[in-house]
Amino acid sequence: MIFTIAAREFKSLFLSPLAWTILAILQFILAFLFLTQVENFTMLQPQLATMENAPSLTDITVTPLFGNAAIILLLVTPLLTMRLICEERRNKTLTLLLSAPLSNVEIIIGKYLGSLGLLATIVALITVMPLSLLIGGTLDFGKLFANVLALLLLSGAFAAIGLFMSCLANHPTVAAMGAFGALFVLWILDWSAGLADKPSGLFQYLSILRHFQAIQSGLLATSDVSYFLLFISLFLLLSVRRLDKERLQK
Repeated sequence: MIFTIAAREFKSLFLSPLAWTILAILQFILAFLFLTQVENFTMLQPQLATMENAPSLTDITVTPLFGNAAIILLLVTPLLTMRLICEERRNKTLTLLLSAPLSNVEIIIGKYLGSLGLLATIVALITVMPLSLLIGGTLDFGKLFANVLALLLLSGAFAAIGLFMSCLANHPTVAAMGAFGALFVLWILDWSAGLADKPSGLFQYLSILRHFQAIQSGLLATSDVSYFLLFISLFLLLSVRRLDKERLQK
């Protein structure tokens, strides 16, 4: 039933003009930024040839591409997840869903996987851009894999908190604003920690940007991957608890 719900949610997202509009705009912006980085590499290539330990094609084009994609997904994901539960509640179909022979865990994970499928499609389309460079150049596949993994984990975390906000709010707009606010705070935690004389270790650990950049650099650490897995699990659990409370009220 989890995969049935996920497939239904995935199809409904692609039937929405909002999803297609976001996909088109996102690809256009990232393609423009990517081509700009490729042009910069072409201009710097004579200078890089004379340098020892010079940045590679992957460092100059791929890493900035996925960094820019992370920022755009920070803005886009709340729009894609805001309707997951809110729309069911507004259309009076949530009561039918809760009365069906489905557990809250199945509903939440199904909804989550459906939205994650769309985000994974976005990541796949982004990955095609650097792969096109293989026509005339070489890539560091290890660093490319690290960037893809970092963006997938980040997208999973974004979707989890977006789903939770959709469970809390009664209107999609409120859910989107709440998700964006929470993600933005987690994004800038590391910045605020850096402004202090003695950086807070707690803020540094909670910063989602810090863990994303650590994986993106190619240094895969268990602590960074565990952070994202725990983050996703926590907000999925909170979403299930919220549906439990709503089911009891029904």
